[in-house]
Amino acid sequence: MTTVARQFAHTLKEIGVQYVFGVPSGNMIDYIEALREEEGIEFILVGHETTAAFMAGVCGRLTGVPGVCFGTFGPGATNLSTGVGCALLDRYPMIAFTDEMPEHLQGRTVQMSIDHQQLFYPITKWTSRLNCDNVQEIILKGVGIAVAEKPGPVHIGVPAGIGGEEVSETSASVNYLLLEKKRWSSVADEQISKIKAYWLKCKKPLLAVGLSAVRAAVRDLIVELAEKFRLPVVLTPMAKGMFPEDHPLYAGVLFHALSNVVAETYSEADLVIGVGYDPVEFNYEEWMPGVPLIHIDSVKADIDRYKYPNVLNITGNIENALTELLKIDSSAKNWDINVLQLRKEELFRKLTPPPDSFSPRSVVAGLRATLPDEGILTVDVGAHLHLVGQQWRTPVPEKLLMTNGWSSMGFALPAALAAKICHPELPVACLTGDGGFLMNAGELATTKRLNLNIVFVVINDNSLSLIRIKQEKKNYQSNYGTPLEMRGITSATHIFGVPVFRTITLTEYEETLKKAFSVDGPVVIEAVVDGKEYNDLVLRPNK
Repeated sequence: MTTVARQFAHTLKEIGVQYVFGVPSGNMIDYIEALREEEGIEFILVGHETTAAFMAGVCGRLTGVPGVCFGTFGPGATNLSTGVGCALLDRYPMIAFTDEMPEHLQGRTVQMSIDHQQLFYPITKWTSRLNCDNVQEIILKGVGIAVAEKPGPVHIGVPAGIGGEEVSETSASVNYLLLEKKRWSSVADEQISKIKAYWLKCKKPLLAVGLSAVRAAVRDLIVELAEKFRLPVVLTPMAKGMFPEDHPLYAGVLFHALSNVVAETYSEADLVIGVGYDPVEFNYEEWMPGVPLIHIDSVKADIDRYKYPNVLNITGNIENALTELLKIDSSAKNWDINVLQLRKEELFRKLTPPPDSFSPRSVVAGLRATLPDEGILTVDVGAHLHLVGQQWRTPVPEKLLMTNGWSSMGFALPAALAAKICHPELPVACLTGDGGFLMNAGELATTKRLNLNIVFVVINDNSLSLIRIKQEKKNYQSNYGTPLEMRGITSATHIFGVPVFRTITLTEYEETLKKAFSVDGPVVIEAVVDGKEYNDLVLRPNK
């Protein structure tokens, strides 16, 4: 015999979960004790449930094993829901547990009680509830759903009072959790004929690579396909690292800074091949010219078929589909490599900060020069994200972590904690704006308590710059509702015991960066800059 709580902890450990993130509740203490006793898994206390869910999601993304988080009744669950939504739209496998009322109080008016099943239904792939007889069954089913394409969160309610109940030990295999992605031995003959028909008609096809391609691990095939047929490649922001920026066929990132320059290339295309393209980042219609589309993914293209009637869906295993494309007997297409190279040089020239200037571009460039290639950068939502998405050299996928499906401010700091916990051997940095930093600054206390070596760079331009720019584009008053009024306030030298260094010149910033990466424990660098340079770089036309 064992208890519900011990079966809970043991099942999670058997799946491969190493951490459970959350804020304890009275009901949860049985489970926390069980986690303490179970070797190879531990509970990590954070300051806020939203942080717990962000951290769980990033752990799921980096390891492939669902991240696990916990929130208590009512406010704990609603706090958790922000990070759960992130896992849904950024495609992270996650299990979110919450307290729930016992059976006899279901539907009653009780302090802190709302219907968590209804709360999580629209922001998860599945929601269910434990009882004393189904602990392992429900957890294993939830994990299977979470890791299946497209990955995402599941929610499991934990009724109060059952943690100490005795149950029979079970030994159900977890092997069935390793759900295989859709596979095929070859593309159907009919589909091959349609691909060839599109291919033979086109002169300038273009590859658009998205988030699903990262999970499919098809980087080498994409490079091979581009080189064989001389195809330019554009990426969605969360697919950064899937094609090298120094490659002659690299054409840039959709939606982010200087998207008008990137548009000069894709607007010439007469066929788009979407490889793992997930419209949760950027709908096809927002940028694609009115040309045929070959969409290769686990699901069909989400696109306006009235505006784009010529869509060929190749659904299933992305790797096999690309292998079939490589078999096409065709010469290279008609793109002018010299023009593509000049266009890319112009793109990066505009992203290069002027010598000795200290601006958002300088902050990004200095951090890129200091963080080793194997290091991980997490970046928050804001004007600086649009800059990073285009400017940051990303050697391989998963070295730049952002939220571009859910797009929640406050993501970067918890994501950095999760990245460092998952990969303690790697250098980790966090880049956030002042607005995003204010949302989760309290988690510096968590970082200090865990003694995580993370460098936090806060761009202080005293404004919600992305909103300010949107106001200006509509000729609205741009200093209303966006200034953060942080200037003129004497900066602290420490926050929760974490040292803070204020920099106002490029020399100060570069010297401080070098010192920060050699310090034992977390460090905050405040980079005081003028955000006006964003005006000419972000929110440019996509068509």
